[in-house]
Amino acid sequence: MTKVLIVLSAADRWTRADGSLYPSGVWAQEFVDLDEAFLEAGLEVELASPGGTAPTIDGRSLDPKIVGEEIAAKMESYLGRNGARLQKPLTLASIDAADYDAVVIPGGHGPVEDLYKDPDMGRVLVEADRQAKVIAAVCHGPAALLAARDGNGNWPFAGRRMTSFTDEEEVEFGTADNAPWLLADTLRKSGAVFEQRANWAVFTVRDGNLLTGQNPGSSTQLARDVIAALA
Repeated sequence: MTKVLIVLSAADRWTRADGSLYPSGVWAQEFVDLDEAFLEAGLEVELASPGGTAPTIDGRSLDPKIVGEEIAAKMESYLGRNGARLQKPLTLASIDAADYDAVVIPGGHGPVEDLYKDPDMGRVLVEADRQAKVIAAVCHGPAALLAARDGNGNWPFAGRRMTSFTDEEEVEFGTADNAPWLLADTLRKSGAVFEQRANWAVFTVRDGNLLTGQNPGSSTQLARDVIAALA
C-alpha cells in the first residue's frame, strides 16, 4: 500500500519580532483536506511531529467568523473523529524517509516556529528528495523546506519552482508587521523560484517531486496533485 507521512508542527505559538507570543499551531483545513483525501484514496497515512508531541490546532482555523460556518463545522467534526490519531503522532526523529512514498507538511504558523529549523525535518526532507519521494507542503508548510541542507550545507531546493503563503496574504491577514521574517521573501532569498497568484486564489505548483500550495484553500487541490503524482 502507498504510504504517506504527514508531518505536523509541535508549536502552539509563534514568537513575534518583539518577543511577544502569538497563539498558533496547525491550520485545521490544511491537515483535514490532505488527510481526508489521502485516506479516501486508499493511502496509508501516518502522522509525525517533533518529539511526538500532539499538535495544537490553531483556534482561528476553527473560528466560523474567520473560516465560515460550513468549514468550521467540518473541521470540528473531522478532528473529533480523528482525535486519537492526533494525540499520538510518531516522533520525527524516528522517521526513515525510505519507509514512505510521500512526505507532506500542512501549515499554520507552527512551521515558522519549529519545523523551519528542525534538524530531523531537514534530514527527512534531504533523504526523501534524494530518493525522489513526493514532497508536498501548503501555506506555511513550505517553511519546513528551509530546514534541509545537503552534506555541503547547501539548500537542495534552490532553483526549484514553488509557492507558499505569500507576503501579500500575510499583510492582509494582519500578521506581517511583527513577523520575525516573511516566508515567501525568505524562500526567494534562499534561492527558490517563487510563484504566486492573487491573494487567497487556489494555486499549486509542481516541480518534479516537489509539490506546493499557496494557502489553506489550495489544500484540496494539493491533495489531488499528490495523489496523481503517487499514481
